[in-house]
Amino acid sequence: MDFIAAEDTRVTRKLLQWLEIKKPLVSYHEHNRAESGEKIINRILDGENCALVTDAGTPAISDPGEELVKLCISSGIDIISIPGPCAAIAALVLSGMSTGRFSFEGFLSTTKKNRLKRLDELKDEKRTMVFYEAPHKVLRTLNDMLAIFGDRSISISRELTKIHEETFRCKLSEAIARYAETSPRGEFVIVVEGAANSIIPEMDISLAIEAALAYIQEGHSTKDAVKTASKDTGIAKNILYSSVLQLIGGSQD
Repeated sequence: MDFIAAEDTRVTRKLLQWLEIKKPLVSYHEHNRAESGEKIINRILDGENCALVTDAGTPAISDPGEELVKLCISSGIDIISIPGPCAAIAALVLSGMSTGRFSFEGFLSTTKKNRLKRLDELKDEKRTMVFYEAPHKVLRTLNDMLAIFGDRSISISRELTKIHEETFRCKLSEAIARYAETSPRGEFVIVVEGAANSIIPEMDISLAIEAALAYIQEGHSTKDAVKTASKDTGIAKNILYSSVLQLIGGSQD
């Protein structure tokens, strides 16, 4: 690279010094992205190559680098993403919760009204949900989640891939009690279990049953038909299986 765009040049400089890398640094962050982004784009269009780095995590994920990516695309500039640590994925893996389907929510609004509105929109979300949060806002966010979601199971990870990395799994109420006594420190990822699958909209289960019956008519066994229909629709196999058996007279092939 000819130069490096850094969220905080002081932080990046420490890493470069440790690696004995000498490259020009330019500042690119939330508060100067409009002005700095234009300058970076102009330098790239003039023939230079630029690397974008952040203080932590993956650039452009809940990060102003997202805007720089958009500028590059609109300017016809090729972009290469180099895989690296991503707190959302690391925390999801450590949570022990379902990883097949999940919803990444990033940072919630700092405005209470908008924050509660978004949580209310998510209360029936069945996928595992992943949130980012700053330490001084963790307790507030946990209390809001408890009020909207009820006392669900969660997994909280902090300082991922760093010296003081920690993950613990508990109920929302237990996490609130913990941080009411001990001030949160570090950057947090909160993983919340999805809404209980026991409450399934009638239309969804009906579509799943129709799909299973169609597979049975094609010659599939009941178990295979239910298994495939469950994958197609997301309805739990045990719930779908019992419903199908009632309709076909109890055959358990």
